[in-house]
Amino acid sequence: MPTMKLFAIAATLLFLPFTVHAEWTRFRGPNGTGVGEGKLPLKWSGTEHMAWKATLPGPGTSSPIIVGNKVFVTCWSGYGDGSSGGMEKLVRHLVCLDKAQGTIRWDRTVPAAQPEDPFEGMLTEHGYASSTPVSDGEGVYVFFGKSGAVGFDMNGKQLWQTSLGTHSNDRRWGSAASPMLYKELLVVNALDEGGAIVALNKRTGKEAWRAPAEGLSLAYSTPAMVEHDGLQDLVIAVPQELWGLNPDTGKLRWFADHDLTGNVSPGVVLGDGKAFVFGGYPKQGSAAIKFGGRNDVTKTNLVWQSNTSTYVPTPIYFEGHLYVINDQGFALCIDAATGKEVYRERVMEGAGGGRPGGPGSGGGQQRRGGGKPFYASPVLVDGKLYCPSRKNGTFVIAAKPKYELLARNLIEGDEAQFNATPAVDGNRLYLRSERTLYCIGE
Repeated sequence: MPTMKLFAIAATLLFLPFTVHAEWTRFRGPNGTGVGEGKLPLKWSGTEHMAWKATLPGPGTSSPIIVGNKVFVTCWSGYGDGSSGGMEKLVRHLVCLDKAQGTIRWDRTVPAAQPEDPFEGMLTEHGYASSTPVSDGEGVYVFFGKSGAVGFDMNGKQLWQTSLGTHSNDRRWGSAASPMLYKELLVVNALDEGGAIVALNKRTGKEAWRAPAEGLSLAYSTPAMVEHDGLQDLVIAVPQELWGLNPDTGKLRWFADHDLTGNVSPGVVLGDGKAFVFGGYPKQGSAAIKFGGRNDVTKTNLVWQSNTSTYVPTPIYFEGHLYVINDQGFALCIDAATGKEVYRERVMEGAGGGRPGGPGSGGGQQRRGGGKPFYASPVLVDGKLYCPSRKNGTFVIAAKPKYELLARNLIEGDEAQFNATPAVDGNRLYLRSERTLYCIGE
């Protein structure tokens, strides 16, 4: 081929609008960090930068995942969704959508194991589809609480279904943690149903190991995986302790004490050789603990503890700082080395006042709706944090130690709650309200 023709082809390829990025195949994306690659729109609405929107078969609070040209998300229907059906009508859905167009390719349902927890109290805050799917590109795996873990192939064929327990704790809040993959294992925090972390063979659903523990009670987060000193540790925060388990066997390798009692909902954040723990109730707090070692490593590995915290959203670690808009509506920046607050800025005030105003450089905006204003965890793309609130739009703040609110984006006409953490696919953001999935981007 002539040299000039080769040069012309190379020049054409150089300017093609594509982005190389990691797929978003689990809760909080690659490695569970919440960090994505690409460049997202700063502002959007129901019409501006709206690539598509899709009505889902029912409500849910799980996050979407992106695998190749497919989007997967879960929801439920038949009971607690505004229909007149009783608990026996409850089914969960795994929905596969076309990434380019937003059309539903297939919808698979799994009837609920009976009896389920009744749709009342705190369960109404998140419902029966809170766990985000996970995929290895060959299969997609879901956790449906008392109905167990279920494996599907990429075309929607159900491969297996395995019960992880059918118990309920005395609060009857239902499941929250999402499954994760490690080698050939699907790992699930089944604290409510089975009082254990359970690993299944991802191809057969056969149980590989089970790690039961009383300390798992009220530990609602998805475990994290960390590599250090030639080892892989499965790390999970529970009330008053952080555990490091051998992911091949489920055996405890090390643990450290911390002061967070009660519910621990945010996931463990990893960075700079440390695990950062958030949550607690009624006393909230945070802690930084170096990972690794054997048995009780509290004296050697506990770096700092603080009263600064978030009850539900999981923070982002970025360039030596921890960022989040917590469930109380405060934007927080924390020095990861010391635990000291760099800033605390209220992004919303009040309990009414109609539709929120525009962006600003600080101070609270009026909000609508009661209860905790933030449940979703932020995602970080191109130096910006995208933080969905439940009823008041998505806040975009700069990921830097000086607070700067860049935008607030509302989707007109959708009055439902936005409880799900978004997914990122290069130049597109996938944002989910209770019943609608939005694709935001060019």
